[in-house]
Parts: sequence; structure tokens; C-alpha cells
Amino acid sequence: MSSDLVCWKCGAGLDGVPMPLSRYERCRRCGADLYVCRLCQFHEPRWSQGCREERAESVRARDSANFCDYFRPRPNAYQPAADTAAAARAQLEALFGGAPAQPAPPADTARAELEKLFGKKS
Repeated sequence: MSSDLVCWKCGAGLDGVPMPLSRYERCRRCGADLYVCRLCQFHEPRWSQGCREERAESVRARDSANFCDYFRPRPNAYQPAADTAAAARAQLEALFGGAPAQPAPPADTARAELEKLFGKKS
């Protein structure tokens, strides 16, 4: 099973890490704690306690080592951070048909349009 496990923070394989995981075990690449909620199969951030195991005690720091008795390492726990700006732009383009944004006119062109519209004051 340890060949399927990866660090929850950097995605490095945990092949050489002895099982079961010790509370003091750290990732050999990034140094992150491994006995953490973020690497557990019961971790569910959308739930009020953050854990699907109803009997588990509440843990505040889900990315720090803890003493949870229900900890079970989860394969493929690493989830790279999404590029939120690019994702939002893609959603907007899908919603509005992907029309390219028009560049802003140069400052002197904008000023000339304003003066034409409102008349130039002396």
C-alpha cells in the first residue's frame, strides 16, 4: 500500500516510509508531517468537523501531526493547487461565448473622445 501513498503537500511518493505511519513521520522531500488529517481517508473539508468518522475528536490544524486513533492513510491525497484566475477566466469565456477582451484605447484617444462629447473648456 505504501507504493500508492503520496505526500499530501508535495505529491512525493512515500515508498521508503515505514508503515504504519508514526505520528512523527515527515515527508522526505518537503518535510511536511504525514500523520495528518489531509492524508487520511476520512478527511472531508466540506463537513462541519472536517472528518467523516463521527467518533473522532475535532482537530483544528488539519495539516499538522495529531493523535487521532481513526487515521488511515489515503492513496492519492495530493491535490495540486488550481490556478483560480485561469479557471475563472475559462468559466467566463464558456458562459459568454469566449469573446476576446478588447484592449483599452490609448489615453490621448480617450481624452479626444471626451472632449468631442462634452466640448473643450477654455
